[in-house]
Amino acid sequence: MTSVPTLDTSFVAAALGDLLIEHAGPRVRFRRAVIDSREAGDGDLFVALQGTRVDGHQYATAAVERGARGVLAREPLDLRPDIALFVVSDPLAALQRIAVAWRDALDRLQVVGVTGNVGKSTTKLITAALLRSRYRVQAEAQNYNNEIGVPLCLLRLRPETERAVIEMGMYTTGEIALLCTWARPQIGIVLNVGPVHLERAGSMEAIARAKRELVESLPRDGHAILNVDDERVRAMVGHTRARVWTVGTSPTPDVYSADLESRGADGFFFTLHAVGRSRRVHVPLPGAHLVTNVLASAAAALADGVEFDAVCESIERLDVPTRLAIRRSTHGFTVLDDTYNASPVATLAALDLLGETPGRRIAVLGDMLELGDLSAVEHERVGRRAAEVADVLLTIGSHARGINEAAARAGIAETYHFGSKEEIAAAVRALVAPGDVVLVKASRALALESVVAELLASDDGAPST
Repeated sequence: MTSVPTLDTSFVAAALGDLLIEHAGPRVRFRRAVIDSREAGDGDLFVALQGTRVDGHQYATAAVERGARGVLAREPLDLRPDIALFVVSDPLAALQRIAVAWRDALDRLQVVGVTGNVGKSTTKLITAALLRSRYRVQAEAQNYNNEIGVPLCLLRLRPETERAVIEMGMYTTGEIALLCTWARPQIGIVLNVGPVHLERAGSMEAIARAKRELVESLPRDGHAILNVDDERVRAMVGHTRARVWTVGTSPTPDVYSADLESRGADGFFFTLHAVGRSRRVHVPLPGAHLVTNVLASAAAALADGVEFDAVCESIERLDVPTRLAIRRSTHGFTVLDDTYNASPVATLAALDLLGETPGRRIAVLGDMLELGDLSAVEHERVGRRAAEVADVLLTIGSHARGINEAAARAGIAETYHFGSKEEIAAAVRALVAPGDVVLVKASRALALESVVAELLASDDGAPST
């Protein structure tokens, strides 16, 4: 019988091997690794990373005070004698090595990797929900998808976990391939390829190559889940040894949707076709654009042996957070709070939801950043769509002026552009009336959550979904 691995000081020291310079303190068991002292809790291993603005070594004592039982650092620290200390020259490399060793020790675990420029987090949580009908599953709510986040995610896995669903992000080629060598996914989901981080990646072709690394890494007995509605994802079919499951909204993929019926903020209905079966299902999540996310998750679950009816029943019970929060004001209007970030695909999807929601429709849109040479054309495309669904458009940011001008040319009835968040917040506040629905969306750098807060300042603004 295989012994159950234990994430303790002995395991960490052995995993570090020649990276370990000094080890002091008692033998203790760790619950997980953390890099933020504010998140530290009882039994954690605090990893002191040095960032561009913050040096984690300055917060090691604070992490210990919050319950951390160990510290991984690049220099000896004056800690309590009951705290385990590991000194290494490169804490990030050490964190990664420990994570790989822990992943390798979990021999009953299988990993589902999820990538795409839009929808990774939502798909991760939906996939986890569908797999839970058969397996013990872990999926982090946080956006752990890079060279720091994936090791943290791996070190939170429990020995009894059978399936882990992990996001895999990228800025350029080579990154997802590296994450895959650590996590060793058996199933890989590729949702889409879009102009996110285009300025860093250099071209759409480079982004597609980077996303393709997930399916290229899969084993021969693995499963590649590909959204063939996206032409760049469709081209990945021949780049994997794994069995391919195609998903999409036409009748030709292995798993597809038909007769899509949106109920706006109340979710949507569609008929799921897969494995020779079909069934009408209700998805209790806002926005019919999420159908692709649901299809990909369903394909992953079916590939992993979950029965068709169990998949359908889990879809109808979905209760996962989405990036877009629906906030209903006590004053009778609704805010579609999608301020987390913005890309062209995500902004168009949010506008689709706005168009599916009854009431006077007000769109508050800001810059979509890191689009490189495609910035002007993508902002214009969003502007044309805004003119089709919104009654009033308010924009902020130098790039978003292109949204405004394109919407005006397309014939929107009412449009305004502002130079500051204070101005746009005051304008929306003056415009909004009972029965209205307000979409707020822009790139993270604009921090338009302050506009949402201003709109809901006189009530609790609690999300309804």
